[in-house]
Amino acid sequence: MAASTSTVLAELPDPNGKSADMSKPVKVFIIMGQSNTLEMGRVKGDKDGTLEHAVKKEKLYPFMVDDAGDWTKRMDVRNVHTQGSGGPNGRGGVRRNDWLTVSGGKVGIEIGIGHHLGNALDEPVLILKSSIGNRSLGWDLLPPGSPRHEVETTDRAGNKVTLVTPAFKDEVRHPSWTKGAVPEPPKHNWHAGLQYIGDVARAKAVLKDLDKHYPGSKGYEVAGFLWWQGDKDRYNAAHAAMYGKNLVQLFKALRKEFNAPKAKMVVATLGQTDKDKAKGNEKLIIEGKFAFGAAHKGEAAVVYTHPLSMGGASNGHYSGNAKTYMNVGLGMGKAMVELLKSK
Repeated sequence: MAASTSTVLAELPDPNGKSADMSKPVKVFIIMGQSNTLEMGRVKGDKDGTLEHAVKKEKLYPFMVDDAGDWTKRMDVRNVHTQGSGGPNGRGGVRRNDWLTVSGGKVGIEIGIGHHLGNALDEPVLILKSSIGNRSLGWDLLPPGSPRHEVETTDRAGNKVTLVTPAFKDEVRHPSWTKGAVPEPPKHNWHAGLQYIGDVARAKAVLKDLDKHYPGSKGYEVAGFLWWQGDKDRYNAAHAAMYGKNLVQLFKALRKEFNAPKAKMVVATLGQTDKDKAKGNEKLIIEGKFAFGAAHKGEAAVVYTHPLSMGGASNGHYSGNAKTYMNVGLGMGKAMVELLKSK
């Protein structure tokens, strides 16, 4: 599935300020990934690239402001972000717990996602983000069940080498190593998949205390996962090569973790990667994502974000352009709504 700018920016209705049907269980949608899932889009200012400029000067995203020019607030969608470094005991915790609106100086993909889902569903919606920056799928976020893999590649001198990727919970120092070498022991009590364990545990902690995060809730169902990641993996040839397989295992593991065998998954590509011109590791990652989507039709969708990005790259947070984060969030939210409708 590829999202075009015109379909993503199709006008959504203004929020009506009403609560959801609280007799129904909360529909939970979990955002995971790395730093670009965080709030990185600039809000304030009259220059191109800020949310204020996009809404007031370019007349984009009209559902974001009310008649008085204030940011709208959805009373049917909760926005929760929990964050920590490493495992369940890593420093951190809940950083945001409020109704979906714009507050503070930055905006992220959860806004577009939440507006689409709130508009489409009668049930209460919880957007639950559990992520932190600078993490790779092939190492920090490696899911349970992942074995070691051998990857044929070339080094900087053009020589053929075979790299080995870690298995889940491998206690090794480096995220990959040359075949035949003895991997060094960990230096800082880090192991493959530690961030995955921590992010899942922190999300579960929010759900265990659901009434605190969605007042008046009557149970919940994890209905979907939203994944925007891949920047760190593009600096490791072995991780890039295994990205598609790791993504398959991630989907399987998350469904099991949250007792959600029918949950859907939306994956977004890196904004700077043109699928027709991509080379090297970025080509491997985007191909891995599209292969994952093709193998899980009806269960997963891939949002091609290159046409939605306003420039810059994932490692520079797209220069903080709020339109990139709004467009990608709207694309992911729309894709999730379409998956929920599919049989």
